[in-house]
Amino acid sequence: MSTPPDQARDAEKRHATQRTDTPVRPGSDPEKSGSPPSVLQPSSSSSDDNRSRVAQDKDTGPDPDAGDGPDVNADAVTIAGQALSRTTSRSSITPAPPPDGGVTAWMAIFSAHLVIMNTWGIVNSFGVFQSYYTTLLSRPPSDIAWIGSFEVFLLFFISTFSGRLTDAGYFRTLFAAGFLLVSLGMLATSFCTQYWQFFLAQGICLGIGNGCLFCPALSTASTYFDKRRGLALGFVSIGSSTGGLIYPTMVRQLLPSIGFGWTIRAIAFVQMGTLMIAFVFLRPRVKPRKAGSIVEWAAFKELEYTFYAIGSFLNYLGVFFAFYYLASYTRDIIGLGYNPSLNLLLVLNGVGVPGRILPGYIADRVGSINTLIPMSFISGLLMYCWVAVSSTSGLYTWTPFYGLAASAIQSLFPSALSQLTSDPRKQGTRMGMTFTIVSFAVLTGPPIAGAIISAEGGRYVGAQVYAGTCLLAGMCFWIAARVVKTRKAGGGLWFKT
Repeated sequence: MSTPPDQARDAEKRHATQRTDTPVRPGSDPEKSGSPPSVLQPSSSSSDDNRSRVAQDKDTGPDPDAGDGPDVNADAVTIAGQALSRTTSRSSITPAPPPDGGVTAWMAIFSAHLVIMNTWGIVNSFGVFQSYYTTLLSRPPSDIAWIGSFEVFLLFFISTFSGRLTDAGYFRTLFAAGFLLVSLGMLATSFCTQYWQFFLAQGICLGIGNGCLFCPALSTASTYFDKRRGLALGFVSIGSSTGGLIYPTMVRQLLPSIGFGWTIRAIAFVQMGTLMIAFVFLRPRVKPRKAGSIVEWAAFKELEYTFYAIGSFLNYLGVFFAFYYLASYTRDIIGLGYNPSLNLLLVLNGVGVPGRILPGYIADRVGSINTLIPMSFISGLLMYCWVAVSSTSGLYTWTPFYGLAASAIQSLFPSALSQLTSDPRKQGTRMGMTFTIVSFAVLTGPPIAGAIISAEGGRYVGAQVYAGTCLLAGMCFWIAARVVKTRKAGGGLWFKT
């Protein structure tokens, strides 16, 4: 197909041919007239048109493809210019491909790792606080669970707004606000003595601060990688294991010697220092997307996204049960003391390191959703197996296996969501939307489990079955999301997704 400039040159050639083929005026003498031989003199209107075209050609410049031939027609130049303008506009909006490596990219991943350490690391360490607050405040487990659940609820719920604001270019502002709120919340917790004070400081203030940090850091870091995104985000999510090892260890070592207040303040100082490092090195790569709403309702028209969101809700109803109640189960059912119960919590969080790296490595080769589905199945199956565990050795055997599978769910959950989002500029918005849906699961899941335990007189069987059923039901919806995605892509059973 010819382009507009080619069409213009053809028209000029035809016009030139018509001029040279014009018959000689009868009775004229070319040598006497001084005019070009055998050519009619152009009319005045034709001369005006030519002068206008010459002036316009001077403005637009010659066509480099035309050589010494006639200049390009003005209309064709206009059409070509408009097409070039549209192409340039699209290219300026479309973000450059992710670097998939380099110092800047890996420093962004390391910074996001520190953010997760100070958000999810505290969440995964709540078993320490659950056990301590139950004794300190003389409240039932379900009441104490509301503090941790509300903290995680706000972490996810605030992500709807922080994710969209990140897309709009307010990453630095959100990070600064989150830093201040997390610092204030932890310092205020160190002075608390009553239930409502713990709820306000640790449940609300810390939860809002975590919400300002978590989604912006995760969505920003994910834009630096494509082919190795699963591995990169796996390293980011290891931050929850890093925090889950550091902070319970600090509580175990410092609480007997310096007391609760200074132990929490020491944790706050560690958070401040590491978050400042992350603030320096984590910077947005994709240009801001100012237009657009906080919620992208069109996303729910995509069945794969809807099924994935429902599956995530169900999985998060059950996946945190062990992180909240393992220490209490160790004391109430197995009969161990406070420090041995913390050791099991450290094991649960510690195996999260390989539980996030290895599945991320596999996900880069077979797909995040393809890896996520079997991890959900294993987690649900192990939750049912927990019912039969009644000894210390059995619990030490069960804990690392569940920790591996549950850590994989937490690690691959955002990576799989990124694979379902074709436009990287919408990752923050969609991630925030899904986090908000999940927030209601983490808000109600642990308290429901605590209420079941209280209703059964301190027995954990009903809560264990409840958590396992939620995990397996969520797996079914993730399978449905994969089926829809595979059919749209025209893939088969082994399609990478």
